[in-house]
Amino acid sequence: MKALITGASSGIGRDMARVLSDKGYDLILVARSKEPMEKLKIELKTKVDIICMDLSNIDNCKKLYNEVKNENIDILINNAGFGLIGSFIKTSEEKELSMIDLNVKSLEYLTKLFLKDFVKKDNGYILNVSSASAFTPGPLMATYYSTKAYVYHLTLALYEELREMKSNVHISCLCPGPVDTNFNKVANCEFKIKALSSEYVAKYALNKMFKRKLLIIPGLKMKLVYLFERFVPIKLKLRITYNIQYRKTK
Repeated sequence: MKALITGASSGIGRDMARVLSDKGYDLILVARSKEPMEKLKIELKTKVDIICMDLSNIDNCKKLYNEVKNENIDILINNAGFGLIGSFIKTSEEKELSMIDLNVKSLEYLTKLFLKDFVKKDNGYILNVSSASAFTPGPLMATYYSTKAYVYHLTLALYEELREMKSNVHISCLCPGPVDTNFNKVANCEFKIKALSSEYVAKYALNKMFKRKLLIIPGLKMKLVYLFERFVPIKLKLRITYNIQYRKTK
């Protein structure tokens, strides 16, 4: 049994590696930073291969696939991604285009490449890491929210395609709220509500994935938010979200 995890150097990706190793899965860990993955490798119980690669460079996605396509991978976890907070007219276009490349394009490409193989052998799991931000537009984090909405809708659509095919391949979408990771530092923001631990989110998400759940929302608070947002008028939702993001700004 083998799993490939992108964004595996910290946070949810790192803790998913721990959970899967405990379950007996060999691992292929992918991230830009080598040292954290080397440290993680030492503590894991199963065989671990490390690939240092920047997946915001779309050409690297094909290189990654070609490097591992004969490894008989059972699970693909698309976890790599980052956010950025600020007014759309003031934030860096270079960072936001890089965000789209990583959060959307690389996930799309890797999902397509591995899903074709999984369908051929009629087996495998894909877990795409989105966010609770996928459920609403996000003023002051407009690009980030939009990328996560893309992941959310792509995953749900592929789930239905697989169901219609009567395929044994399963795809899930993880939509957590605030998680205690490096996200805050990269996005230059501070959460104003208590964040879940990445260990809890990793265990919860993988447990639900193996139970073949489509939409995975850790924490009662975020489940209630998901239900609440379905009944809120869009303009009110925009004002609420703007105020939430404004309070996050350092």
